[in-house]
Amino acid sequence: MEFSEYFPIWDKLTAAQQQTLSGSAFRRTVPKGTVIHNGNMDCTGLLLVQSGQLRAYILSDEGREVTLYRLFERDICLFSASCIMRSIQFEVIIEAEKETELWVIPPQIYKQVMEESAPVANFTNEIMAARFTEVMWLVEQIMWKSFDKRLAAFLLEESALEGTDSLKITHEIIGNHLGTAREVVTRMLRYFQSEGMVRLARGTVELTDKKRLQEICEE
Repeated sequence: MEFSEYFPIWDKLTAAQQQTLSGSAFRRTVPKGTVIHNGNMDCTGLLLVQSGQLRAYILSDEGREVTLYRLFERDICLFSASCIMRSIQFEVIIEAEKETELWVIPPQIYKQVMEESAPVANFTNEIMAARFTEVMWLVEQIMWKSFDKRLAAFLLEESALEGTDSLKITHEIIGNHLGTAREVVTRMLRYFQSEGMVRLARGTVELTDKKRLQEICEE
């Protein structure tokens, strides 16, 4: 499909702005596990996802990861072009969770169009607000929600995303998403298993009682 079919406010651009964006955006195919953007030392450009799945996360000084948000078809990643907004400095890492097809809009090109176009400036502010909302939601989850609730919610979300109750995922990867140690994840999963909510095997977590997991989320 064409770039114009994926850019959300294409019909609000002038013909010249459309030409500028479509003429500068380029396609990339990134294999699973590829780090596309690595902190504010990079200024990769805006990422517009055609298909696949990206993960945005931060890394602590001790090397612990926590997922901020994910990006799916038609989502735009703005923080990979944070250099165009001097007041925004995020050490965000963007990684492909699945093989992903995307467009990259060079940062200076997008900045040029944003300065010319009120609809693009407003759209950019909406993206920023949405991402900050997701980050604040995450902070609230970490600060106020017990780990069993966060883990149950994560397992249900993964099941919905993958379309299966048998998740091919390690305890370490779960810990990276939730910002906690692998050992903590293992202890809680073993508790879930003892209560009949999951079944554990090497590299696999099978959800066996999704109703109970949902109840934990809502308690």
